[in-house]
Amino acid sequence: MGLLVGLAFGIGAAMLMLALTGAPARRSERRRASRLAGQIAEAGLEGVSPRGVVVTSVGLGLLVGASFHVLTATWPVSLAFGGIAAALPFVLLRQRALRRRGELREVWPDVVDNLASAVRAGMSLPDALAQLGTRGPDSVRRPFARFAEDYRATGRFADCLDALKERLADPTGDRIVESLRIAREVGGSDLGRVLRTLSGFLRDELRVRSELETRQGWVTNAARLAVAAPWILLALLSLRTTSIQAYQQPAGIVVLLVGAAVSAAAYRVMVRLGRLPEDQRVLR
Repeated sequence: MGLLVGLAFGIGAAMLMLALTGAPARRSERRRASRLAGQIAEAGLEGVSPRGVVVTSVGLGLLVGASFHVLTATWPVSLAFGGIAAALPFVLLRQRALRRRGELREVWPDVVDNLASAVRAGMSLPDALAQLGTRGPDSVRRPFARFAEDYRATGRFADCLDALKERLADPTGDRIVESLRIAREVGGSDLGRVLRTLSGFLRDELRVRSELETRQGWVTNAARLAVAAPWILLALLSLRTTSIQAYQQPAGIVVLLVGAAVSAAAYRVMVRLGRLPEDQRVLR
């Protein structure tokens, strides 16, 4: 009887612990997956899933780590370069997302001007958006062409706008889409003036931002080189087995750990200090 009571108590305690700790962990995993999925969308990568990025990261880390271990027979160095390789897909994904956002930032004024001209010429909103698939800037033609296909297939303007917003995955695109949605639902004759005003704001922002990026670009590149230089030197030292064996010792492991921590902290500080204000997608 005492055994059954103890077993029941243990099962109850385990279920209580899972209820207290399991849900936050799952919510945290879902938030991370959501952020990664949002970054994939902002990078404009179709057919790529968060799971695929994670699998690529793990596979690349294992491949590079195993290669360095075969080359150097030094597991601390192999782990260090394996970790760097595992982080590389996420860094490249973030850089691609930032680069795509910069490209879109340059063409949004032209897109808005095109929409304003179409509205002023009397075109309907679906036709004004659809014609951007053939007449708009190259970097946005595919999402608007997909919008035209969706609208011809379904005729549901609101649902097609939602799909367009997800394909664009850009804060300015969100504002434009929501402005068009309101104009469609509420009506009014101010849409052309609103679009022309938005175009002026976007051009002013683009001009100021281009000046700031030009001024700080050399500082950011120099900081990245400073972070990468020690690891490039370590990779070159790996070609000499006698030199790299020192990192098998406790002192060498401590040097690697401290170097990795300093490099990671310096990179984070460099990114934060060199980051210009970015619009957030609050109208998803």
